[in-house]
Amino acid sequence: MPLEEPGWWYGTTRGGSLAERLLTPFGDLYGAAVARRFRAAVPYRSALPVICVGNFTAGGTGKTPLTRFLIEALRRRGIAAACLSRGYGGHLGGPVWVEPDRHTAREVGDEPLLIARGSQDTGARVMVARDRRAGLAAIEVAGGFAAVIMDDGLQNPSVAKDLSIAVVDARRGFGNGRVLPAGPLRAPLSFQLGLVDCIVVMGADAATGDLSAFDRLKKLFHGPVLRGVVRPSADQPWIAGARLVAYAGIANPERFFRLLDGFGPQSLVRHVFKDHHPFTESDAVRLLAEAERTGAELVTTEKDLARLAGQSGALATLAARSRTLPIAVTFEERDLVRLDALLDGVLKGRG
Repeated sequence: MPLEEPGWWYGTTRGGSLAERLLTPFGDLYGAAVARRFRAAVPYRSALPVICVGNFTAGGTGKTPLTRFLIEALRRRGIAAACLSRGYGGHLGGPVWVEPDRHTAREVGDEPLLIARGSQDTGARVMVARDRRAGLAAIEVAGGFAAVIMDDGLQNPSVAKDLSIAVVDARRGFGNGRVLPAGPLRAPLSFQLGLVDCIVVMGADAATGDLSAFDRLKKLFHGPVLRGVVRPSADQPWIAGARLVAYAGIANPERFFRLLDGFGPQSLVRHVFKDHHPFTESDAVRLLAEAERTGAELVTTEKDLARLAGQSGALATLAARSRTLPIAVTFEERDLVRLDALLDGVLKGRG
């Protein structure tokens, strides 16, 4: 996945049609290659139920909050889950268990580190492995787990999944509808729909007009299409009337900035970095100086703060002075019942 997505993927840069036309043949080849991999693969079937949380497109859709939601949903059922991640952005190939007090994001990736930190009280653990099959085997050998949540990997045919959930961002949808590198899709949408059992559309809201992706999927997909909402997990009274210097190195930073803006800060200065950006000393010095000069609070995402863990110098100071906006995904009662039924069906079927 590229760290910087072209603006014309989502129609934010004019004149992108020529680039799309030039790159579409490469996208067609990429999509065909994905389909060939699936036809040729002999997936490994684990003795444990495998629940995959993925997305149809490159970039942020809300997978991490949903993964954390599912870990908690299993905990409420008395089930300890292991989370299996590729560890994007980290240099450890694994299989290796993520130790939140020992590892850094540069070793295991920011998303696995964030999930591991938030799961310490649930009995869940996070395994990082470039080779998903090897990671799954390592989880089985370790014992003590009754389910595996596979973070990403929808387009990975090496492991059989018992329940595959795709997450779609309601505002971004599928962009121009083309396949990488001509667009954000990881494979043709028609092919990917056949890989999933359920779709969660994050942020589909009639009040804001963000229903186009939801309505389209209801017509194209015959399985459950649920509406989830990513919102702050608690009230944040410190934001109202405050001066904020906000920074984010995630795939969809505008969602984070909108959440902050909803609390009514006096001012909100936005700094956007590339997805998975490895912050530098100069980044930290600049952000700290701006906050000091304007009397502002520094605020960032949980994922960005995870990347700052274990650093020294100005980066450590930036981490210490930055506040986060914790988020969680919620569902309406009707959709929550449907999601619970899917989980219970998988657990009962593999039990």
